[in-house]
Amino acid sequence: MSHQFLIMWCNEGLECCIDITEDQQRRMWQKLKGEQVSETAIPNYNHLLLRARFNSHRHYEIYSVEATDGITAEDIKEMFQASPQTAADTIRRLGHCLHSDWAQKNRVLIT
Repeated sequence: MSHQFLIMWCNEGLECCIDITEDQQRRMWQKLKGEQVSETAIPNYNHLLLRARFNSHRHYEIYSVEATDGITAEDIKEMFQASPQTAADTIRRLGHCLHSDWAQKNRVLIT
C-alpha cells in the first residue's frame, strides 16, 4: 500500500508535509468506532495557494506525491533537512505539481 503526501516548500525551505492517507485512515477508524470525527489535519488547499500567490517572491511549490509503504512524513522532512535541493528535485520528478513559482536559473533576462 502506498501513501499520498501533500508537500509545500519555498526558497526558505519546507513548510508542510502531510500524509493524506494517514489522515484519511485516522478519520475512517474514528467513524467506525462511533467516535466524533475530528477535523482533518490537511490544510485547505485554497489557503496554501493563497499563501503561495501572496508571497510569490518566495517561489512556492506545492506537490502531491505517492510514496511506498514505510515512507513517513518524518522521512520526507528529514530528506529536506539533509539535502533540500535533492529533495525538491526528487519531488518534482516523481510528484504531481499543484502549484509552482519555481525560479529557474535559465530564464531569459531582458537587459
